[in-house]
Amino acid sequence: MRRFHCRKAVRSLNRRRALLAVRLAITALSLLALAFAQDGAPRQNAAPVKRAWNPPRTADGQPDLQGIWSNASIVPLERPAELAGKQFFTPEEEAAYEQKVFARSTRDRPVAAGAVGTYNDFWWDADSKRAVNLRTSLIVDPPDGKIPPLTAEAQRKARADRDYAREHPADGPEDRPLMERCLLFPTTGPPMLPSFYNNSVFGALTTNYQIVQTRDHVVIFVELNHDARIIPLDGRPHVPSNVSQWLGDSRGHWEGNTLVVDTTNFTNKTKFRGADEHLHMTERFTRIAPDTLLYEFTMDDPTAFTKPWKGEVPMIASEGPLYEHACNEGNYGLTGILGGARADERKARR
Repeated sequence: MRRFHCRKAVRSLNRRRALLAVRLAITALSLLALAFAQDGAPRQNAAPVKRAWNPPRTADGQPDLQGIWSNASIVPLERPAELAGKQFFTPEEEAAYEQKVFARSTRDRPVAAGAVGTYNDFWWDADSKRAVNLRTSLIVDPPDGKIPPLTAEAQRKARADRDYAREHPADGPEDRPLMERCLLFPTTGPPMLPSFYNNSVFGALTTNYQIVQTRDHVVIFVELNHDARIIPLDGRPHVPSNVSQWLGDSRGHWEGNTLVVDTTNFTNKTKFRGADEHLHMTERFTRIAPDTLLYEFTMDDPTAFTKPWKGEVPMIASEGPLYEHACNEGNYGLTGILGGARADERKARR
């Protein structure tokens, strides 16, 4: 346990160093934009100024995206009601919001009688309080920062799934969520989003991704649950439409300094935010600074959502290394859930 906490401390220090440099640069640019707005007054709800930057190249001449990147963020996927109509923070507003989130997750809060207190707080990483692009939501389109409504058919399927889960909570392991079964985690992607586990701070999660490039492939290795996405760059077609995969079937190509990844052939079991097997996702990876990789994604699923939606996550460089995430080993929780369900059934038959 002592070694585990030491590793966390080293990783936290590395993230703080990388984050400080990026935040200083973005804050300076944002302040400059505010000071020189066209009308001479600070601009409201304006995006930070982006500065052109040429990334280093691999031996094959490709933009070098390699390294370990973290998507930790306090920014929610959807814009909170309290920030409705506001797409961007000013640096001062972001700092105040950061303090507000941190106060909600502090270990110093009072503990109610009978509660476990800070027993599980070693998972929570208070260093993950970052919104380096000053956005108020990860969703950037629609402009309201909300996931578009599900189609009528998708809503019907969602209700049917909820009804089935209520009536058959644990008939077998296949009735339990994918994460409980150690098959797929929300952070694995695609899309690769912050979630709620593995060094989290009030709903934000630190997940590390290692990118490795060759001339013909890009590999994205996910620390959480040790999944790997192998993305060909050689122009081959997608696999046949009757072949479904947990992470979809990805194909990549370069557009200038941006890696564009096109993914289809999803399974109907992942159901990210209501998405189904018809999901077509486009991701864009652009290294915009030495320590920042901008990750953008578009979700297009006409049978699930009433319109496409887009998001972006600035990913921050980390020195690593990655550590093994052992999930199935010692997964006694699933055994307990199924065993408890059988006990309930025996009790009901008496």
